Amino acid sequence: MWELDSRIQHYDWGSTTAIPEFLGRPADGTPWAEAWYGAHPLAPSTLATGQDAGAGLDAAIAADPRRMLGDGVERAFGARLPYLLKVIAPDKPLSLQVHPDREHAQESFAAETAAGLPLESPLRNYRDDNHKPEMLIALTRFTALCGFRTPRRAAALLEGMDTDLTDRLHALLTRSPTAHGMRAAFRTLVSSAMRPGPEAVQQVVEACRARADSGHSPSPRIDQTVALLAEHHPGDPGVVAALLLNPVTLRPGEAMFVPAGTLHAYLRGVGLEIMAASDNVLRAGLTPKKVDADEMLQCVSVRAAPPLRVAPERQNATSIAYYAPVDDFELSLTTLTDPPGTFRTRHRVPGGGPRTLLGLEGEVLLQSDLGRHVLTAGKALFVPAAAGLLHAGGSGRFVQASVP
Repeated sequence: MWELDSRIQHYDWGSTTAIPEFLGRPADGTPWAEAWYGAHPLAPSTLATGQDAGAGLDAAIAADPRRMLGDGVERAFGARLPYLLKVIAPDKPLSLQVHPDREHAQESFAAETAAGLPLESPLRNYRDDNHKPEMLIALTRFTALCGFRTPRRAAALLEGMDTDLTDRLHALLTRSPTAHGMRAAFRTLVSSAMRPGPEAVQQVVEACRARADSGHSPSPRIDQTVALLAEHHPGDPGVVAALLLNPVTLRPGEAMFVPAGTLHAYLRGVGLEIMAASDNVLRAGLTPKKVDADEMLQCVSVRAAPPLRVAPERQNATSIAYYAPVDDFELSLTTLTDPPGTFRTRHRVPGGGPRTLLGLEGEVLLQSDLGRHVLTAGKALFVPAAAGLLHAGGSGRFVQASVP
């Protein structure tokens, strides 16, 4: 077992305090958006203990994949860890984005590579050849937009706003209250050939603010979201796209699964993300980063669907699991309440294969065939498949990322 050092991503939408507080490190005034725990080649975690301290987790796996991953995982995914665990802390809205499915990612990554684009090229859309379904588990109240509303519901929100842009969108949705109509409306907002200008977007923002202030809004929540997005991204057509999407609020411990192709934007909160090991993001707006809406439109699903909430399932007396409908990952939460100072490792931690553990609070002693390790809040541990069964004792909470 190895203690891991995370890789911090300082994206401008991140909170300046949430992740430093979680990790027990001093804040430096810069945004700490994500802490990565995994072996993705763009930002692998490093081993913090043992004779290989300082080495990347990706290199350690490549050196002995059977011992690190186990036969089954290596056969299914090759010599790479199939998941990536993150702590994510947006203080401002993230981009409006989708992630590709595996087939599209493989074809497009190969095409960009054949064209001679380096991995770090800003012209690239695809950083790897993998899909990126993901699941978010809230640590604090967490708000987001996820998936499209029904065309009729979206049309009802647009009705009576009396702007040229909302009138056009309303007409598209009422003439064809189907996925075809929703695709036409969304394309009107984001495609490079059709996207509206800043003045048209601002008229919609003002209409949302006016009806929210009037007390007669059909959805005060979404009107407030439009106003919030406009504060951070004035004139961006993605602001108006929020009227087509489902608003989501997760309370601590609640989870949401985001399949490949699902349009979403995280707004604010602190959460855990578990995903397939990929960094493929196709953006439609709400970002200063590269936007390739036309490529994104090839991947996005516009079928109406509510946010896919994941109910935890009890595994044993101390652990619950959040199961996602993919083979790349699952996440469990273990809560131990042994008397203070008691470190008898009598609680079985479900699961096997390559596991990444992250302490949330308290202090826990972990025991495997490879030895013992103490896990505390903000610390992470990689447990290779060769470690065998894992037992724990103490008083605290930790999550475990693993492969089904």
